[in-house]
Amino acid sequence: MARVLEGIRVIDMTVWFQGPVAAQYLADFGAEVIKLERPQGGDQARGVRSIKSLEIGDWNQYFLVINRNKKSMAVDLKKPGGKEVVYRLVAQSDVFLSNLAPSMLDGWGLSYDKLKAIKPDIVYATNTGYGRFGDVNRPSFDSTVQAITGIMARGGEPGQPPIYLGMGSGDAYGGIMSALGILLALYQRRRTGKGQQLDASLYGAQLFLAAPALQAYLAGDESAALQQSRKQVANPLWNLYPTRGKWVFVCEPNADERFAALARALGDSGLASDARFATAADRARHNAALIEALETHTLRFETARLMEALQREGVVAGTVDNLADVIRDEQAWRNGYFMKTYCEEVQREVDVRGLPVTLSKTPGEIHTLGPQLGQDTELLMMELLGYEWDEIEALKAQGAIL
Repeated sequence: MARVLEGIRVIDMTVWFQGPVAAQYLADFGAEVIKLERPQGGDQARGVRSIKSLEIGDWNQYFLVINRNKKSMAVDLKKPGGKEVVYRLVAQSDVFLSNLAPSMLDGWGLSYDKLKAIKPDIVYATNTGYGRFGDVNRPSFDSTVQAITGIMARGGEPGQPPIYLGMGSGDAYGGIMSALGILLALYQRRRTGKGQQLDASLYGAQLFLAAPALQAYLAGDESAALQQSRKQVANPLWNLYPTRGKWVFVCEPNADERFAALARALGDSGLASDARFATAADRARHNAALIEALETHTLRFETARLMEALQREGVVAGTVDNLADVIRDEQAWRNGYFMKTYCEEVQREVDVRGLPVTLSKTPGEIHTLGPQLGQDTELLMMELLGYEWDEIEALKAQGAIL
């Protein structure tokens, strides 16, 4: 069965994380993604063997996973012959995607206006740090952008340092936004025959990631912008509690029947009849005292025992797991959120993150991990772009291609 994006060709001129993961989503669902790289080392992520000086395994998972299902062409845009190769490729493609600085793309003759002149219906997608308008030249990293969006300021206890979500969450989310924008532009092109320019920024993605608290603040709730102590939250039934193992997050509305169920689960039905906690308003007013009382009870439980007690009473709660826990979760594997695939670098099957979206008829797939630098250059030039072998040899001699 044809995959959902089969027939769409994407030029992927991206590096590091946000841009490559945007193209990865498209490749996973069948688009032909051609990763355009410089012959001198390619994407800088090809050299990642450690993060923060810590070894991350015996294979380059950082590069290979986010560049899976792609082809690689190595072309030097500083050489006239290399630029001509890219122009020919643009004429045969549907999407041009880059997270390099717009000024850099303009300098290489890869502006939207230039590529539109070659392919009028091209979808031209950029991943910028802060958007296409205003101050666009500031350096952008997942952590620094998260810092200015208000997300970081809400994490942690009052008086303690703000907390960075980590894990490149903004980059990953920005990649999804970029892929969505490309699909929207392709859909519009199918209706009108016209391409367009689009941008998905790291700043915009992280503002959207902050949407619930951000919208509450926009609506007048000033507390939504502040750090909040877990010992003083307004609804003690929606809060973190320690056990004799892991932390547990209880997620219940401040309603009488839900409080009674929680009290039964903790083995203290008398808690619900305490005058200080008799009504929702009382529980909100005496929130610190109630949180202290609930914490005293939860600390008597092993994690598994508390979860069993909560489940018996229908109290919604979840353990605070770590990555070692989640990769053992059968639910994640059964839904394809984790997958296994063959890694040529170490010549064995490896575990990789899978796909966040499941389609019943045209599911995404992982066929290969990231390509070797320039491994598809010659084949694409001959079969797609119509170059003769002697022309390819001449371009190689010039250093225009690898």
